[in-house]
Amino acid sequence: MTAVVVAAAWVHVRDRRVLTVRANGSDAFYLPGGKPEPGESDAEAAAREVLEEVGLTVDPAALRPFATFDAPAHNRPPGTRVRLICFTGEATGTPAPAAEIAELAWFTSADAARCAPAIRLVLHRLQATDQID
Repeated sequence: MTAVVVAAAWVHVRDRRVLTVRANGSDAFYLPGGKPEPGESDAEAAAREVLEEVGLTVDPAALRPFATFDAPAHNRPPGTRVRLICFTGEATGTPAPAAEIAELAWFTSADAARCAPAIRLVLHRLQATDQID
């Protein structure tokens, strides 16, 4: 049986680039986000993780579904998949690395090789819908 990791993430585009983060000890960039805690909705998980990882407040009730992606999970046992539930929504302020985040970056489709497989799919979708370069 294939193991599936469910995660919720925030897609934040500014100036035709999308916000990405890299955790300490990881070689790949992801979107701000993570696994929902028990009793937490996907939107609530995305909002909590955004606050924890980049210090921005987003209202879970104002988050809008963007897309769900299925891809091989990065840094997990072979055959593990990730189901990444992505949301968009506004935030104010300037993101900064926090908690386990070593760095953040604003990526275009040209940076796909630096991302986990699911994030490559997100970049492709954002480029195909003319939201990033």
